[in-house]
Amino acid sequence: MSRSIQQQGFTLIEMLLSIAIIATLGGLSMPVYATFLARNDLHTNSEAIGAALRRAQVYARAGNEDSAWSVKVQPTALVLYKGTTFSTRDIAYDETTSLPDTLLASGMTDVTFSKLTALPTATGTVTLTANDGSTRTITINTKGTVSY
Repeated sequence: MSRSIQQQGFTLIEMLLSIAIIATLGGLSMPVYATFLARNDLHTNSEAIGAALRRAQVYARAGNEDSAWSVKVQPTALVLYKGTTFSTRDIAYDETTSLPDTLLASGMTDVTFSKLTALPTATGTVTLTANDGSTRTITINTKGTVSY
């Protein structure tokens, strides 16, 4: 009677080959993932800037706190504030949203909406640029329409 011994498991070659395939797939997918993150940051933060501009406009139209309302786009944050100038604002009413380091904001940095009419004192664009070079432009016109 002969017995056949069957061994079960993986050989070292099979394990190394599996690890190499997984590492290759992971290495190839990293640039795609980085591009996805950059576009996601761009989309999310352009939505945040648009929402802050619209909220400031609504607050000004409603005469909230009997004041004009403004939005300041800084390199690291977005601030919705009560008042017409950032330096003389009432900080108790600030609504701050952080911007990620992966984005660079350029263009118009401060927009004030007049009390009751809610018309902007400045028009123009804010351009967000991601690390991968993709951009998103937020535009505000003389009527106060925000588009991106």
